[in-house]
Amino acid sequence: MVTHYKVSGHLACGSHGEKLPSTTELAKVKCRNCRKTEVFTEARRNSRNAARRAARREKVAHAVNDWRTSWEARLAALPGLQRLPRGFGDQAFV
Repeated sequence: MVTHYKVSGHLACGSHGEKLPSTTELAKVKCRNCRKTEVFTEARRNSRNAARRAARREKVAHAVNDWRTSWEARLAALPGLQRLPRGFGDQAFV
């Protein structure tokens, strides 16, 4: 059976009928006419962009856990005159 896309109480393709199966989930829509409507394509574009934005935010949050900063903190916590390798920032001593 064909599943239609429902928007604000109406079917996107313009079909009429109370008993027609309809959904607001984009992945479950099977009606070709509904899939070609501007409302459906806009909703699909918005959901895809939202997923991409969330993935970018997660990638940025993941980059905060950088090995370099944890290594610097570990070497700075060691007692004595420990040296950081070249390129790891300013040194308090030479």
